[in-house]
Order: sequence, then structure tokens, then C-alpha cells
Amino acid sequence: MYDLAEITIRSISVGPMDNNVYLLTSKSSGDQVLIDAANEADAVLDLIDTGKNDSPAAHLVLIATTHSHHDHVQALGKVHQVTQARTAAGSEDAPDLPIPTDVLLEHGDVGQFDGFSLEAIKLRGHTPGSVAFLYRDPHGPDHLFSGDSLFPGGLGNTQQDPDRFESLYNDAVSRVFDVLDDDTVVHPGHGTSTTVGAERPHLGEWKERGW
Repeated sequence: MYDLAEITIRSISVGPMDNNVYLLTSKSSGDQVLIDAANEADAVLDLIDTGKNDSPAAHLVLIATTHSHHDHVQALGKVHQVTQARTAAGSEDAPDLPIPTDVLLEHGDVGQFDGFSLEAIKLRGHTPGSVAFLYRDPHGPDHLFSGDSLFPGGLGNTQQDPDRFESLYNDAVSRVFDVLDDDTVVHPGHGTSTTVGAERPHLGEWKERGW
């Protein structure tokens, strides 16, 4: 858990592929955004309920999906049915999701919630419409929810396709490493968190190996 000045970030790992599910809750308003309703819908709903510890008015306003791969969306239908929250995903990936998408995201779109905002950063390559979500914390390091596009130790799987790798690498460099500070915390779709600064020295290595 990250107990920040204006929001709380909680997470759980679900399913056979240990997918990370993230919940952001505004301390002032209770507005919540869920990132990737991946699996185990009941566990995800329990996570949403824990937001009441951060704000008595906690209520889910958006389910944001980083990309359309099956392991990231298996609980999307049930969580949406129970919460009736709006949904958002990259415009290219939305047609492949199990339910309709309310908000089709393009690079640079900013979602304004009561107490915080999130910026959509397209990182194309793992899927055509993969999106990372950036929370710019005015009181400390920023937080990037990178889906399967950026992990500790490398970029996401591009199926040994040189064009897809080049697309993802170029987006990661120009939209993450060239613009975000080294202390930015990266929360990936699987595994543990890292920072932009910890990964930056390895960019040349990733480019040379092609994955």
C-alpha cells in the first residue's frame, strides 16, 4: 500500500498469472479508479471495499484497462455489473474487451476525478492500444501503472516482432524515460514495482537484445 497525501494506492495479485490489480482512492472525495479487473472478481470487489478505510465515501467511478489480453480482463464483466462504474481502455484495444468501453483513450488524455487525475500514456507494441496510467503526485514521486509494457528488467513481450519491439521501445523512451523523473515509481501488470531510475541504465541493453 502507498499512503500518499491525496490518494491511497492499494493492490492485490490475482489469478494463475499473478496479475496485479491496483485501486486508487481519493482521501477527500472517495472517488476510486480500478486499474485492470484481471481475475477473481470477488477478490477485486473486496479490494474496492477496502477503500472505505481510506475514505468513508469511497465509491468506484472508473475501471481502467491497460490492454486487452485475456489475463487482464477476466473479472471486468462482473466488476462492472456490480459497481456500474464507467470503463476506459485504449481505443485500439477496446473492440477486443469483453464488455463495451465507455471512454476510448488516446495518448495524453487526462481523466479528472474529484481529488486527483490520471494521464493516459500510450505504449504501443505489447498490444496496439496498450496504455499506462500516470498519477502525478504534487507531494512526491509520480506513479506509473505500466500494464505489461514495462517491467523490472525490460519491456513487455512483443512476440519477437522487430517492428512491435521498435514501437514499444520508442514509446517507452520518448514518453516515459525522456520525460519522467528517476524517482517515478513503476507499478507493472505482474511482479514487483521498480523506478524509472532503476531501469534507465539498461535501455541500451534492451535495444541491443531486441526484447
